[in-house]
Amino acid sequence: MQRGKISFGKIQLNVNKAPAEPKANENTAGDEQEESSQAGSSSGGGGFKKMDKKQMIRQIEDVAEDLESQHLKEVMGISGFGRKAAKVFDINEQIEKARITRPGLDRNKEEPSQKAEEKADDEEEDVIGPLPPVAAEEKDKSTKDGAGKEDSDDESLSDDDSDDEQSLAKRIPYTHEVQMQHGSRAVLALAGDPSGARLVSGSIDYDMCFWDFAGMDSGMRSFRQLQPCENHPIRSLQYSVTGDMILVISGNAQAKVLDRDGFEKLECCKGDQYISDMSRTKGHVAQLTSGCWHPFNREQFLTAALDGTLRIWQGLKAKEQVQVIKTRAQGGLRTNAASCNFNRDATLIAAGCVDGSIQTWDTRKMFVNTTHCVRGAHQKGSEITSIVFSYMGQQLATRSNDETMKLWDLRQFKQPLHTWTNLFSRYDTTDCCFSPDDRLLVTGESLPKDQTEANLYFYSTRSYKEVQRIPVSNSHIVKTLWHPKLNQLFVSCGNGTIKCYYDEHRSIRGAKLCVVKSHRKRQPMEMVGVSQIITPHALPLFRQEKSRSSRKKMEKARMDPVKSKRPDLPITSGQGGRVASSGGTLSSYVIRNLGLSKRVDDDQDPREAILKYAKDAAENPYWIAPAYKQTQPKAIFSEKLPADEPATKKPKTESDK
Repeated sequence: MQRGKISFGKIQLNVNKAPAEPKANENTAGDEQEESSQAGSSSGGGGFKKMDKKQMIRQIEDVAEDLESQHLKEVMGISGFGRKAAKVFDINEQIEKARITRPGLDRNKEEPSQKAEEKADDEEEDVIGPLPPVAAEEKDKSTKDGAGKEDSDDESLSDDDSDDEQSLAKRIPYTHEVQMQHGSRAVLALAGDPSGARLVSGSIDYDMCFWDFAGMDSGMRSFRQLQPCENHPIRSLQYSVTGDMILVISGNAQAKVLDRDGFEKLECCKGDQYISDMSRTKGHVAQLTSGCWHPFNREQFLTAALDGTLRIWQGLKAKEQVQVIKTRAQGGLRTNAASCNFNRDATLIAAGCVDGSIQTWDTRKMFVNTTHCVRGAHQKGSEITSIVFSYMGQQLATRSNDETMKLWDLRQFKQPLHTWTNLFSRYDTTDCCFSPDDRLLVTGESLPKDQTEANLYFYSTRSYKEVQRIPVSNSHIVKTLWHPKLNQLFVSCGNGTIKCYYDEHRSIRGAKLCVVKSHRKRQPMEMVGVSQIITPHALPLFRQEKSRSSRKKMEKARMDPVKSKRPDLPITSGQGGRVASSGGTLSSYVIRNLGLSKRVDDDQDPREAILKYAKDAAENPYWIAPAYKQTQPKAIFSEKLPADEPATKKPKTESDK
């Protein structure tokens, strides 16, 4: 006999309903009966009964949904998910709260006093005739106070501007000055380590100097000097973002990468100058003009040259270019880039061209079309010697040989924000730079004819006014570097000097480390004599030389051709010079094999030298007789045949007459 499954009926749990309190003992029994009847009706009879499997699953899901909804209501702090009921507000209560917390409560207290003053003024205005002297003085005072307030507002604005400019002037670190001597020629390149520990400089006389602030004393001497590009001037230098490599841009077509100590790590490839399409070549084919590192990729850098291209190089081992960017003039013709740079987040590459245009490319797109192109940004034919992005990345500064410096906003790139003029420049590497807070723009000038000193100019990027002017040197100013970590200014000049300006309180490390160290003179080294051990029976290999004086040692070394590096002596023997004496020609080979290579004196008679061997040749024939000894032992000579020719003309004698 098959029996159905026994299961519990649906148990309804009403969690929202609060438990009912019994009102009286009388109604408890009736309430219990009603509740039991309701439960029975809701549960479909109550008790145990047979249920289908589907109904049981549905009931379990309903109970679970009720519990989840109740938990969600408690978490969200709401009473239900049903229809939103309109809130009921008590208007009187809201009005009372507004009266207590209204913002104009104090003003209402002042209104009666203001009304009283207005009434008094009206009464005064109604007075006909001249006022008494006391009232007139009070009125004059009130009018003066009103006008004084307006004037004070205007003056406060102007004072704020002047205070701002004064604070900018105080931020410039130029209270102290230190001079470093690079050489005697113009210093065209200057770069600082990102950490501020070192400085490198390059000049027109091919030299590159390394300066270490921690190792220098007050003498300010460089610890290393070298010529990385042989006979090419150093045009630009820059440290990588990590500070372990230096990019060297010279007058050559090949850029170089040096390590921190000056040892070469990479030399770029040189392109084929006979290929007309510059994108097909492996490298630049003309003189380099500028270059810079990627802002955060330590193995990628950018170079510009006079072949009309910008090239991006990647990796120190591959030595290959990644991308070639061509600069174009107005009609699509080729133009050369005089300067180039990345912005701070490496999304833009900017180039200042010789035709006076500024061109930018987005690094996230193809380099076919420019992102921005401003034609006529500077005078045509004058190089844009420097193009610099601000630290915030929204502004761009350009310096040109047309004696101007311009400030641009990348959001409105058609016209410059401001143009500063009368900034004479002789060198095509003269640059400008932003202050670390982007409030100032700094540049230098070349020495004009009518001045005795070249000045360093500081301009505000907001008011565009000249904040400060510092006389630097009686020569040209080429490079300007404001180091953001050290807060020090480094200025390179045309007479081979580098000047460092710093503030005693605002600047840190850098040149301040060197100034406090006194210059020490090198003490002569003391030589300690080595005791000599006499070993008379030692082998020649282990025998120690006798101690001699330095003079005798020097004379002995002088006689040694290896130690004295004696040049080759002139040739004193041989025929026909060095080549003939060494037997490099056919004639010398024949003479050497025939045994006739003995030298013949020039003053000897050649006839006597030949006849000296006549007797020996007749007795011992060597040339002809031995060859015919077997075939023709007896020599047979040709007989004289009668000739048809007339007899030789005889001289006339006296008998013939």
